[in-house]
Amino acid sequence: MTQQLSTPTLQTILAGPVLRRIAPDRLLIWLVTSRPVELSLRLYSSGIDSQHLSCDSATSRSVPVGRQAFVQLLDFVPTAPLPVDTLIGYDLVWSENSAECTLVEALPYLCHDGQPRPSFVIASHNRRLLHGSCRKPHFDAADGLVRADSWLAERIEDAAQRPSWLLMSGDQIYADDVAGPMLVAIHRLIERLGLFGETLDGATVGDSDELYRDVNTYYRREELLPDMQPNAALRERFFGGVKKPVFTTAHAHNHLITFSEIIAMYLLVWSPECWALVDDEPPALDADWQDTYQREQRILAEFVAGLPQAARLMAHLPSLMIFDDHDITDDWNLTAEWEQTAYGHPFSRRIIGNALLGYLLCQGWGNAPGAIAGPMAALADLLGSGEADPDDKLDAHLHNGCIDQVLAFHRWSYELPGEPAILVLDTRTRRWRSEDRPGRPSGLMDWESLTDMQQKLLDRKSVVIVSSAPMFGVKLIEAVQKLFTLTGNPLLVDAENWMAHRGAAQVMLNIFRHTRTPANYVILSGDVHYSFVYEVRIRQRSRGPHIWQITSSGLKNSFPRSLLDWFDRLNRWLYSPRSPLNWLTKRRAMQVTPRAPDQASAGERLWNGSGIGLVCLDGEGRPVEIIQLDTSGIDVRFPPAPKADERA
Repeated sequence: MTQQLSTPTLQTILAGPVLRRIAPDRLLIWLVTSRPVELSLRLYSSGIDSQHLSCDSATSRSVPVGRQAFVQLLDFVPTAPLPVDTLIGYDLVWSENSAECTLVEALPYLCHDGQPRPSFVIASHNRRLLHGSCRKPHFDAADGLVRADSWLAERIEDAAQRPSWLLMSGDQIYADDVAGPMLVAIHRLIERLGLFGETLDGATVGDSDELYRDVNTYYRREELLPDMQPNAALRERFFGGVKKPVFTTAHAHNHLITFSEIIAMYLLVWSPECWALVDDEPPALDADWQDTYQREQRILAEFVAGLPQAARLMAHLPSLMIFDDHDITDDWNLTAEWEQTAYGHPFSRRIIGNALLGYLLCQGWGNAPGAIAGPMAALADLLGSGEADPDDKLDAHLHNGCIDQVLAFHRWSYELPGEPAILVLDTRTRRWRSEDRPGRPSGLMDWESLTDMQQKLLDRKSVVIVSSAPMFGVKLIEAVQKLFTLTGNPLLVDAENWMAHRGAAQVMLNIFRHTRTPANYVILSGDVHYSFVYEVRIRQRSRGPHIWQITSSGLKNSFPRSLLDWFDRLNRWLYSPRSPLNWLTKRRAMQVTPRAPDQASAGERLWNGSGIGLVCLDGEGRPVEIIQLDTSGIDVRFPPAPKADERA
């Protein structure tokens, strides 16, 4: 983050392009521009005639989020179906001062060395998948997206090696854990782009302008809650930096609050262009936070240096996304009691709602545009009204109504057809709540949503399920989470796993036992900040389903190393094949066989390091290669185990 000129010129394209859903008959591209602009698409390939496509006016949309920021989802319909499994180069074209401008000229770093333009491949199958989660900008590690871009650069001209999809399974941003220098950059970008302001009900500041100027806005946002005893739970929940002695310590003192802060965060984690619009001059800080600020500033500088590669990756690979808790706030909807507290106050409701609106606009929109048309129309109405306000403030009534609508929306999960089909699960908003014990963890999906999932699985040969949290996790860690739950403290250890709620766990396991559901399941997960692979079979069923739980986490995060080493070692001891503890688990009808990473020390089953996962499947939907592309530069493989050595 080097010092920039105070008034740098605005590029037309501020962020993106990010390839989203692509198919032979439709291409969706997300990006952010500094002004309303009509973009067209040029395609280049030896397998097709050159095409120059205009956006579909009925389905493409540009949504203002500020005076000089417009989020666009470009929808292109080719004149003839595009070829599959073929490299297709592309360029975006627009007019500026009566001159033609192109993406390649404006953002040359999006082209790999020796390549004239970015390219994509429309895969005929879903059998090569990159997947990852948990990308925290100020975590002191390299970026998994940068590692993936370097990997892709080595085979950029080989269409057969191109992954079919980049699957982001949660925590694409950390709205609840923000570095001081990042929040400063967010505020300066808000000012530079004129991102819309808003009023803030229930806070000690009246609107976003007061919030940004307040002496407590950096590292002390807990002070901005009303000073009332009933809000102690809110203070601890959102800003208290709750200590979590078993796993980690959360720092929520810079928790994002406004819609514009959320939008600016997305721009700054995906775009190098936006960092060129802000300077790195620190604000006035208490002496207690100055060392923290400088350390975070150093780590963020390394993150920003890698953003051109991260942007290039997302311009070459189509991506699918789903939220997890940090995209919104820590432990989002963990318990019914949490929900009662968080949604029962206008200020905390606004915090959650703004983050979910940001997810809708920056992630959910490109997953399945038709499914989210209702809340998207409401958001467009809200932002359109903000554009006309002379003070650039969002209409308070429309804003609250939009938040009500998005919080009540429950169609975030979606399906991608093909072989195998990909089913992306919403494990956050349709929870199986514990009615009699609201302090207990909720099931990750309720009975109705699990039934819907089962219907989508019937009579399929194979399927890839994207679940933010692993369906089959490390048993010792789940046991520790259960222990804290029984003592009434599930929030201390993020007690979120599929086995934490008896009803949800039982229904999920019964789905796997159903004779008409797929023979082969691949479950791709993140969340936990370490990587592992389990093979799962149902006992006493020779032709029962074969399940692979493949977890890759995090893209830019990892578990405390010494603590994970102990968990890994104790898990092997306590849950060895002959251990009676196996019969106390809900998975006792399942045989679980871990695959050991080939780069780990003898006996280790868990890989701890930032990176991104690569999974290659055969025609039956079975993994033939499982690799963790570690940011250190090594490829960590998970070969099949010689024999089952663990029971579940």
